[in-house]
Amino acid sequence: MLGEPKRDRKAERRTATRREIVDAAWQVAREKGIAQVTLRDVADLVGMRAPSLYTHFASKHAIYDAMFGDAWTQFREAEKVAEPGVPPGDRAALRYYARFYFDFAVAFPARHQLMNRSVIPGFEPGPDAYAPSVAALESFVSRMAGHGIRRTEDVDLFIALVGGLADAQLANDPGGERYARLLDRAVDMYADSLGIHDGSGS
Repeated sequence: MLGEPKRDRKAERRTATRREIVDAAWQVAREKGIAQVTLRDVADLVGMRAPSLYTHFASKHAIYDAMFGDAWTQFREAEKVAEPGVPPGDRAALRYYARFYFDFAVAFPARHQLMNRSVIPGFEPGPDAYAPSVAALESFVSRMAGHGIRRTEDVDLFIALVGGLADAQLANDPGGERYARLLDRAVDMYADSLGIHDGSGS
């Protein structure tokens, strides 16, 4: 129709190629580990020579930067899908949040490492890539406040508790249930320490 803006097909192709490169990097990370991603492996998957990647990303760290932002965006999107399933009751909701995060973490160890551990020497995500993680934390803090948990140290303890169990699962029983089985018990201990019971909100 007249008056509609013209499509920037060049920009669309560039965006699609960047997406393909990031997806290829995730594939390498899944197969070899996040720290073992190489430009050569990524380029091979997308049908390029390694130097051609610099047309789209300034460095390997720039690819990691895009992956970091993508990982937290995936987390946020998964949260939105899971949100309607949050059960009533404060303790039950805490168990749900713990299980959701734990399952997301152990489903893709390389992604979890990039999101939460400093495994890439010299890498630090830029502001745009970091923004989804900040949004995720702010959203979580708001949800915890809805269950009466408002002190920063109490939110931090919950994050450390669940994240620690996920790390232990990945390190000691990948693909198993050893630490997954402890989630509800750990959350109940946490809730007991704060005097939180289903429906209390105090």
